[in-house]
Amino acid sequence: MEMLNFILAGTIEPGDFTGFTFFIGSVSMLAATVWFLMQHGQVDKKFKDSMLVAALITGIAAVHYFYMREQWVAGLGSPTELRYIDWILTVPLMVVEFALLTGVGMRKLFWLSVVMLVTGYFGESGVTGVLDAQWWGAISGAAYFLMAYEVGCLSIFGGPSGAVGNALTSGSGKIPEAGRMLQWFVLVGWAIYPLGYMAGTDGWYNFVAIDEGAMNIIYNVGDAINKIGFGMAVWYAAK
Repeated sequence: MEMLNFILAGTIEPGDFTGFTFFIGSVSMLAATVWFLMQHGQVDKKFKDSMLVAALITGIAAVHYFYMREQWVAGLGSPTELRYIDWILTVPLMVVEFALLTGVGMRKLFWLSVVMLVTGYFGESGVTGVLDAQWWGAISGAAYFLMAYEVGCLSIFGGPSGAVGNALTSGSGKIPEAGRMLQWFVLVGWAIYPLGYMAGTDGWYNFVAIDEGAMNIIYNVGDAINKIGFGMAVWYAAK
């Protein structure tokens, strides 16, 4: 009963589309967690760890989305700290998911994801005055592009492939087509985060001026694609 009251707490004002996406995010992440746990016992043994990690990712996100929604509807502004706490836990877990599916060591990808998130937080929160937000964003964006190169995303268009990308496309993982699937998730899904940062943070890269509500919508959509969508793709391939 206490959990139900917690989920339903907070009133989203009519017309608050950003608050609505927070609500949908919290409920859908919880539903996805239950689904992945249920499917854990239905898939082949070699996919059980992958389904468990997928449930862990959406479970962590669900808890954070409940609190992020509460902060937003209370009029306390963008839940930057809560969002980055969520990401610093779930994004490296997604890298672990990649490794489980492909059998490829991804230590460099793990650390690049940490750099991308830590510098992104510094830029959005303004907790450090060492660099301006635009330069923190540039470092964060550079880490993303290095990740995309490592995963071989350019090979989708016939370009060069990084060290991890060559291993991903060798077809030696648990799912032969996993390499290409992971490349598309990094190229399209993970790109939502630097795009949201650039659009919502002042700087020389600010190509579209959007408010914090629109920036949170971009992030919420990105989380749904990357966390729920990727988990469902893994489940579909496993079945």
